Amino acid sequence: MTAVDVVDVVAAPAGTIIGRRTGGVRRFLGIPFAEAPVGARRFAAPMPRGRFTQPYDASRHGATSQCVPLFATTTIPEPSVPGDDVLNLGVVAPANGVSCPVLVWIHGGGFLAGSPASPWYDGRAFARDGVVTVTPGYRLGVDGFAPLDGVPPNLGLRDLLLALDWVRENIAAFGGDPGRVTVAGQSAGGGAVLALLSSPLGSGRFHRAVSVSGGFFEVGADAARSFAGRLGDRLGVPPTRDGFGGLTVESVSQGVRLLRSERGDDGPPVLGPVVGDDVLPVPVAEGLAVQGHGVPLLLGATGDEFDGGARGSHNAAARAAGTRVTDILLRAACPRAAASRRDAGAGTWLYSFEWPSPVLGGAVHCADIPFFFDVLDAPGTAEALGTRPPAELATSMHADLAAFVHGRSPAWEPATGRLGDPTREYGRPGATSAADTTGVFDPVVATGSVSAEAC
Repeated sequence: MTAVDVVDVVAAPAGTIIGRRTGGVRRFLGIPFAEAPVGARRFAAPMPRGRFTQPYDASRHGATSQCVPLFATTTIPEPSVPGDDVLNLGVVAPANGVSCPVLVWIHGGGFLAGSPASPWYDGRAFARDGVVTVTPGYRLGVDGFAPLDGVPPNLGLRDLLLALDWVRENIAAFGGDPGRVTVAGQSAGGGAVLALLSSPLGSGRFHRAVSVSGGFFEVGADAARSFAGRLGDRLGVPPTRDGFGGLTVESVSQGVRLLRSERGDDGPPVLGPVVGDDVLPVPVAEGLAVQGHGVPLLLGATGDEFDGGARGSHNAAARAAGTRVTDILLRAACPRAAASRRDAGAGTWLYSFEWPSPVLGGAVHCADIPFFFDVLDAPGTAEALGTRPPAELATSMHADLAAFVHGRSPAWEPATGRLGDPTREYGRPGATSAADTTGVFDPVVATGSVSAEAC
C-alpha cells in the first residue's frame, strides 16, 4: 500500500511553513534562511531572512547556487533549480519527533558546483532512525569564494554559518534538538566541515562533525586571485566586484567551466576557503589544533577516490610516490586531522570505504554516499553502483553514522594521527571493524611537506 502524501504545517520562529508528510517522514524544502544574494547583496555577507508574513510553501526544492554543472555528467545526480533565492535549506524529519538529534549535510562539488536537492541526500532513512536532516545551500564559485577587493572573504562559509544559526533558532519546531547538531558533508562539503571546525566562528554552532572525503581545501589568496584574473580575461571583464557583478551568475559559472576544461584543471580546488579573515584566520590544520576540541570528529575517505579504480601493485606504487590526488588531497587529510587534534578530548575516529563499484571500477569518489544515507533505491544509484549493491553494507554504514549523530562513540578506538591508527573499513572482503592503516600513504609524514603544485 502506497503511503499518502498530506499537507504538514509547522509554526516556527521563522514563520508558518507548509510542507508535506508521507508516512512517517516530513519534508519541508526550499526554506529561505537568508535574503536572496542579488543586486547589492550579491557580494555581501548574508543577511538573515525576515519572518514570513504569510505561510511559506515548502513543498518543493528551492533554487540552487549551481546553475551550470561543473561536468557534463556527474556520479551524483545534482539537479540545478533556477531562481535567485539560493540561500535556502531543506528539512526532513520524523513524524511526531521530539528533541531528535540533527544532521546538517553540506553538499560537495569543488566549491564550484553541487546541489542540496540531490536525491542521494534525502534524509528519509535518518528520519526512520530518529534524526532530523537539514540540507543548506551556499554560494559557490566566484560569488562564494573569490577574494575580490571590497568583498567579505569566504562568503560561502558565512552562508553556512548563518544556516547553522537558523537551525539553532528554528529546528525545535520540526522536532529537532538545537543542542545536538552534527555538521557533516562530502568532498568540498567535507572540507567545509573541517574549515568550520577549525574556525573560531564555528564554536557553539554545532556539537559533532563528520567529514566524508573532505580535506584541507583552503586556497591561497594569490592563487585564487590569479584564477579570477584569468577568468576575467576569459569573460572580458576586470576581476572585480563590479566586473563580475555585471555578469549573470550563469555566465560566470559557464566561464569557470570552460576555463577549467581548456586548461585541464581537474586537481585541487581553484576557488575555496581563503585563509586570513575572521572565519579562517589560520590554515585548517593549525585551526584544528586549537579549535573544536570539544567536538567529536568522524572522518574518512574512499579507497580509490580519483584513482579511477586502479588497484594492485601499480596503485600501491602510485600511492607510495605520493602522486595521486586521492592521497595528497583526501586520504592524507585523515591522519593529518587526527594529528592536529591529538590533544582534543572529544576524540577523532577514522574510516575507509573499500567496496569496489562494478560500474565505476573501484571504491571511487562519491560511491559511499548512498550507503551512508541508506538510499540504494535512489535515482542514479544503479548507474553508479550496479543493480545489486550490498544492502547489508548500507545497513552497517548508515547505522554507524546515525549512532554517531545520536551521540554515541564509534565502536573502534579513536585515532592520534600515527601510522597504524585503528580504522573502520567498510566493504573490503574480510575486513575487521578495526583495521591497520599502515598502508595508507601520508605525504606529510613521509616527506615532511606537500608540494605547492599539489595543494
